[in-house]
Amino acid sequence: MKKINFQPPVFCLLLLISSVSFAQINSKQTTFCNPMNLNYRFQPIAGKGLSYREAADPTMTLYKDKYFLYASHSGGYWYSDNMLEWKFIPIKSLPIEDYAPDVITINDTTYYLGSSAIKKNIYFSTNPFEDKWKPMAETLPFAVWDPHFFRDDDGKVILYWGCSDRVPIKVVQLDSKMQPIAEPKVVVTHNPTENGWENPGEFNEKAKNGYNEGAWINKYNNKYYLQYASPGTEFKVYADGVYTSDSPMGPFKYETYSPFSYKPGGFIAGAGHSSTFEDRYGNYWHAATMTISIRHNFERRLGLFPACFDKDGVLRTLTAFGDYPTIMPNRKIDFEKETLFKGWMLLSYNKKVTASSSMENYPVKNAFDENIRTWWSANSGNAGEWLSVELNDQVTVNAIQVNFADNESILKPETENIRYCYRILASYDQKTWKVIVDKSNNTKDACHDYIELEKPLSTKYIKIENVKVPDGKFSVYDLRIFGKKKGKTPNEVSGFAVVRDASDSRRATVKWTKDNFATGYVVNYGTDVNKLYTSYMVYDSDSVRLTGLNKGVAYYFSVDAFNESGITKSKKKITQ
Repeated sequence: MKKINFQPPVFCLLLLISSVSFAQINSKQTTFCNPMNLNYRFQPIAGKGLSYREAADPTMTLYKDKYFLYASHSGGYWYSDNMLEWKFIPIKSLPIEDYAPDVITINDTTYYLGSSAIKKNIYFSTNPFEDKWKPMAETLPFAVWDPHFFRDDDGKVILYWGCSDRVPIKVVQLDSKMQPIAEPKVVVTHNPTENGWENPGEFNEKAKNGYNEGAWINKYNNKYYLQYASPGTEFKVYADGVYTSDSPMGPFKYETYSPFSYKPGGFIAGAGHSSTFEDRYGNYWHAATMTISIRHNFERRLGLFPACFDKDGVLRTLTAFGDYPTIMPNRKIDFEKETLFKGWMLLSYNKKVTASSSMENYPVKNAFDENIRTWWSANSGNAGEWLSVELNDQVTVNAIQVNFADNESILKPETENIRYCYRILASYDQKTWKVIVDKSNNTKDACHDYIELEKPLSTKYIKIENVKVPDGKFSVYDLRIFGKKKGKTPNEVSGFAVVRDASDSRRATVKWTKDNFATGYVVNYGTDVNKLYTSYMVYDSDSVRLTGLNKGVAYYFSVDAFNESGITKSKKKITQ
């Protein structure tokens, strides 16, 4: 282990500093930032004595004008008035350790079913705000994994399920007692030789079936959109595809613009095994599984993305800049004309940094590399450990996301009163500091703490200082700082090329000339020249290798450039 630029702890910083504008947490928060800021539950790593956090496979529903969020292995579920602040309800009356639960509310009753390798009961409740769920009298006559309920306009209740690299996704209609009325039908089979994104591996490199799983269905303009995830929850290319039909029972047709929910790049990747739902204003959202998968394959988080059906009925999820600050609207949004991206850019990427200490395998640079699969760790969890970053000149800070890494934590699922206590400070000269965020007495378990400032902050340096961690070392995946820098956006990317693999049209390489003023790039593509809905974000690169295309399908491509001052969209589009 080595120490880096050690300084004594800074605790008494109450001087007014004219050179640093004052900032406070916005009490009327209007934005959020993925991954969702939830109390992800700790799980033990078998044989290692350490722990990791997880939540995945989200189901989001509206119940009595509240948003309810259910997820795998979370010890309970959450509800919210606005999808910004979430309240957790611990539950013991359900088989809450079962993976990938789904719920449906029919009249005043909510039904719950988790995944299981054995036959199990469906549970019901007339008040999910309380821990008083009860099992139905009859079990299902077969086991289901990754269940999903759907209620059609005529009142018919349908059950979809499937999670396998061999067995297809199936469907069956249920009666009023939530029992099947016929034999199950196959609706989605594996097809990795045609659909490149269904091949497993970080780059879809394994020539075999991925896991087809996580079915979800929506009805829009009398068409049924059956969604499913592939190739596996641990991969950055985890995504959702879609089939459509005129009937909830099929037959279904594969939509070649799949995957419609895809996020293999950026700070945290993955956008699979999701629920597509309407908020109280009629806007569609896509709650998805995002991956870390370093300590354990199931080390996962949840993401929330705007979604919509375009004027032609194409289902899309807006994942470009999907882990940057996003507006939570209080009205109906026209996604053909409007965006929920706040426009605050990342100011902290790959900057000059210092820390009180640093463990050898977790260097300080990891906290600013835009990669949740690496992290910085101090030598201890003691009060006074700190991490500091030097920003560019002429920047204003609007929001900060602190992503705690829980290095060497041994906390258990039943651990209570988990909280991170810390301060964030600002300075122009690294000599005089001012506290801009004080969570010294924090009582909330917020491991991806997102702080929207009430007023823009002008500063040169930002420091986070530990007061207390729940366990292990003071450690951070990334300290992400958002705002704007005065200056020009990058030059437009015009000189780019796309080469589709001659032997395998499911693969392609997009190359361009790097711009010295660009921080990164977003490659956009789609099956219609006016619908480049799929995106891939990269930093400090001049190429992207696309491995999830559909065989024999023509695509159109463009490349946008961005930096701390904003985004320059490319006017050029090419096809391959």
